[in-house]
Amino acid sequence: MLKYILRRILQMIPVFIGVTILLFILKAPGILPGDPIRMITGEKEISPVLYQTLIEENGLDKPLVQQYFIYLGKLTHGDLGKSYQKDRPVTELFANTYPNTIKLAFAAIVVEILIGVGAGIISAIKQYSFWDVLVTLSTSILVSVPVFWLGMVLQVIFGIEMKKWTGGAFFLPISGMSGDQFPAWVHLILPAVTLASVSTAYAARIMRSQLLEVMGQDYIRTATAKGLRHRSVVFKHALKNALIPVVTFIGLDLGAMMSGAILTETIFNWPGVGLEIYLAIGQRDWPIVIGGVIIVVFAVMIINLLVDISYAFLDPRIRYGGAAE
Repeated sequence: MLKYILRRILQMIPVFIGVTILLFILKAPGILPGDPIRMITGEKEISPVLYQTLIEENGLDKPLVQQYFIYLGKLTHGDLGKSYQKDRPVTELFANTYPNTIKLAFAAIVVEILIGVGAGIISAIKQYSFWDVLVTLSTSILVSVPVFWLGMVLQVIFGIEMKKWTGGAFFLPISGMSGDQFPAWVHLILPAVTLASVSTAYAARIMRSQLLEVMGQDYIRTATAKGLRHRSVVFKHALKNALIPVVTFIGLDLGAMMSGAILTETIFNWPGVGLEIYLAIGQRDWPIVIGGVIIVVFAVMIINLLVDISYAFLDPRIRYGGAAE
């Protein structure tokens, strides 16, 4: 197991370097429209002297390759640069916004586990019943619905129309993450449900198919033949093995969610990494874009590693390194 972990960590290094190279290529002049220097001043016409001064202050006067190696040197010390627009360290900006993304991601994962995994188990146990048809139909709809559209529909129904129907007695906040009228956790409901919608549908489908497959194995039939109760067979014997692909999916999905849900955070004005990166792209604030993506990639790689390690704990038959331990 230790050799496997070390090998995976070493595999992360070229991936990490490759991502930084791609980001700096996008930063090169002429690749994407927009001049970050002109966006700093907010003026179309600026004096050549001021333009050159701002270029030098932000280190853009050096060749791109030299900028890249300077950035890598700073990165080894945890320095992600300074924002062009906000004139603040990028690490400070993300230290304030990343916890908000983590809150949203974990809230969405809770929704995904409770509803998705729960619905998949019910659908498998009640195969071909009304509940099975309902879960199958619901997941098919959720997979087909764009996230941004679903978010806006939820805002209209639960934030605007419900306020009208109840005379302002009951409704859900549709923007931001704090306010005097609601506790902080209430602001999580709509964005968490929106962010988890498609993943919940996939989790339910995977859970259903895997549980049905495991329930057809010989050892399950043997346990049933010995007289064990159906509930005990399902939850003590079948569920653990059926959860392996589901845990993989949820773990990878958590990594994706922690990378900043740009659409969800933008729709609900949630002050997280996704919204910060989205605004920075529009302003060509490259230190924020590059620093944000680097943080995201690192978080995703760590979560993927933890998911792979969890295999061995869920199923003792799984061994890494090519030899039994």
